[in-house]
Amino acid sequence: MPITLLLVDDHVVVRQGLRMLLAARDDIVIVGEADDGAEAVRRARELQPNVILMDLLLPTMSGIEATRQIRTQQLPCTVIMLTSTVQSTHIQDAIRAGAAGYVLKTTNAQALIDAIHRAARGQRVLDPIAVDALMDGMTRSDALEELTAREHEVLRVLALGRSNAEIATSFSISEATVRSHVTNLLNKLGLRDRIHATLFALKRGIISLDDIG
Repeated sequence: MPITLLLVDDHVVVRQGLRMLLAARDDIVIVGEADDGAEAVRRARELQPNVILMDLLLPTMSGIEATRQIRTQQLPCTVIMLTSTVQSTHIQDAIRAGAAGYVLKTTNAQALIDAIHRAARGQRVLDPIAVDALMDGMTRSDALEELTAREHEVLRVLALGRSNAEIATSFSISEATVRSHVTNLLNKLGLRDRIHATLFALKRGIISLDDIG
């Protein structure tokens, strides 16, 4: 019996490319398509394919929320996130939602086919690049918990663009102490400099773009 497959992506070109890739195979049959998350849930309920290739960033409803609803409805479908996004938070959210796989669109054809087969057999599939991003994100998340309360405070104001002198004045401490806090928090988080600290703070929600503005 061939593996039945549902394609979910809001880009027609991507879906056409996947159809062309799999058209010559007799072990995988594409039974349907959807171009947004809400339609993906409806099509999954209607077609009940073995595997769903689900994009993460979709209109109407995200791929993660669509996956969550598919799992909540206990549909007999295995979801593989097929995306270009490698943020560790997205990978974690996808896995928590019930996705069995996370594969990047840059993967080669054979690796994607292998992933479909493995997912159909009930195995988890994670792109090596996604694994690296996940591990890096987990490491940095743990490191964030190791910061002292003062280092958290310094990280936030540092990310807002404050100089060492301004930070020292804000907390009534010396600039030497500020430099020590900055060095410690950069080392704990594995960050190279203040720019990377700002990007990290934005990603982790410690500050927002509105704060910077």
